[in-house]
Amino acid sequence: MIYFDNGATTWPKPPSVRQSVLEAMEHYGANPGRAGHEMSIATAVMVTQTRERAAQLFDLPQPEQVIFTQNCTHGLNIAIQGLLRPGDHVIISDLEHNSVLRPVYRLAKEGTISFDIAVTVPGDPDATVEAFARCIRPCTRLMVCTHGSNVFGFVQPVRQLAGLAREKGILFLVDAAQTAGLLEIPMTKWGIDYLCTAGHKGLYGPSGTGLLLVNNEQLPRPLMVGGTGSLSAKGEQPDFLPDALESGTVNTAGIIGLGAGLAFLQEKGLESIRHREMTLVHRLWRGLESLPGVELYGDAPQLPVVSFTVRGQASEETAAGLDQRGAAVRAGLHCAPLAHNKMGTMERGTVRASLGAFNTADEVDAFCRDVASLLP
Repeated sequence: MIYFDNGATTWPKPPSVRQSVLEAMEHYGANPGRAGHEMSIATAVMVTQTRERAAQLFDLPQPEQVIFTQNCTHGLNIAIQGLLRPGDHVIISDLEHNSVLRPVYRLAKEGTISFDIAVTVPGDPDATVEAFARCIRPCTRLMVCTHGSNVFGFVQPVRQLAGLAREKGILFLVDAAQTAGLLEIPMTKWGIDYLCTAGHKGLYGPSGTGLLLVNNEQLPRPLMVGGTGSLSAKGEQPDFLPDALESGTVNTAGIIGLGAGLAFLQEKGLESIRHREMTLVHRLWRGLESLPGVELYGDAPQLPVVSFTVRGQASEETAAGLDQRGAAVRAGLHCAPLAHNKMGTMERGTVRASLGAFNTADEVDAFCRDVASLLP
């Protein structure tokens, strides 16, 4: 199989990740932080080690600022629903995944908050920052921006947007589902308040893992309470991290596997992984660009993501044809209707090919031949 669906979840996982999950099931099966026996303590040490690696990767001073979630959507919902109060105004970008759009839309429909959508300008950071600035109101409490579009790979100027938010006294949340593990995101240096990402994409952890990183004293109101293992005699949820935002037993085996994924990134180096993936995606872009009847969207790739369509075919039809030839891609709207509205692809959707650390140049060339075989 040519697996070009890494934007949904990376595959295969590094051997160390698979081995760590197996070892977790065999040797770290106890509930961390819920008992004082040897296995529980050993399991808690492994979970803490993953927190420490994540804190180091994202430039956070304390591992307790790392909150484990089920996925990026889970973290975004905790942050958005937990930070916004009645009467607040929020600004999102016109490239957001519906993991951002839907909680904001629901709160607005209920009459709790209001929101505006900033019209970003790919390739022009200053214009994008100005678009957010024009949307600011006296009651604006939160700005949310995806770091990288999951459909078209546009990279947004989150460092500059963090500066704008600080200047205006507004909280800033970043969706890094497509950039974590690929681009450096030093939260403290850049002044990012909150960041959410998946553990199962560019961090190479198992499915069912995600991170909410908190770099502000204002903690979101938790979506779920209870089951922290700390301050058990009290009716109130603990007000300290990570317990304030982690209720119930965590995904221990997944988290230990995520720790191995983070160690894989540290060993290989983000710059090396990014260079490899970007070399391959530019090769893919050139190969598809040479095919008559293939339409590419956006400019030269900024992330290892390419969206395209084949003339006369629905995107799902193209993806099905590629699947029959042994190539895995994703077609349709990719849970991002705002991005498709922006690019004029809402009606047809696109075929998305997204590369990972284990793809090869031979796979890229074979994929281009497979697309060529589908042309009318």
